[in-house]
Amino acid sequence: MNSTALAAPDTRPVHPLWMRITHWLNALAVLVLVTSGWRIYDAAPFLPFRIPTEITLGGWLGGALQWHFAAMWLLVFNGFVYLALNIASGRLSTKFFPVTPGGVWHDALSALKGRLSHADPRRYNNVQRLAYLFVMLDIVVIVLSGLVLWKSVQFAVLRDLLGGYEFARRIHFFGMASLVAFVVVHLVMVALVPRTLLAMVWGRSFRGLK
Repeated sequence: MNSTALAAPDTRPVHPLWMRITHWLNALAVLVLVTSGWRIYDAAPFLPFRIPTEITLGGWLGGALQWHFAAMWLLVFNGFVYLALNIASGRLSTKFFPVTPGGVWHDALSALKGRLSHADPRRYNNVQRLAYLFVMLDIVVIVLSGLVLWKSVQFAVLRDLLGGYEFARRIHFFGMASLVAFVVVHLVMVALVPRTLLAMVWGRSFRGLK
């Protein structure tokens, strides 16, 4: 019999409601920011390629900027809520720490050999912890460099700290590229372990599913 048919809900919570809501709002914000950002990049590319128009958002530069700014505020405010609740609940320290080089190396090798256990979805392995901490830092860098691109004169000190407007633009672009790479790997892992998606939707794990 198919193992999926035998799956039964696990009553122990995996993700609290606030975490699931902020996760999906962040996902929406990132999707809009990336696709509208690609359209903005196409208006003045600094690398020898353009993003296909079919996968960009906004239709024209002005429209893309409006989408980008709207999603920016969603990401910033939702990100603050996510971080504040993680700190206040103690989830930040228990879920994402400690992270050690030895632990990352061990878990990465285990994953490559197909031996990394996913028995307990409540516990992140060292590779997951490092990846999630990296993406939090990456989003901070993207927001700060985005402020320079948005209000370069008003954020002159920040602009200088980031090496000037043009260098901040490159930081912003490659920060976005790193975020997209994270999302791609994240989606691949979800496809390999589909019960993680169910846990993020319903907040609970399902026994009998990988």
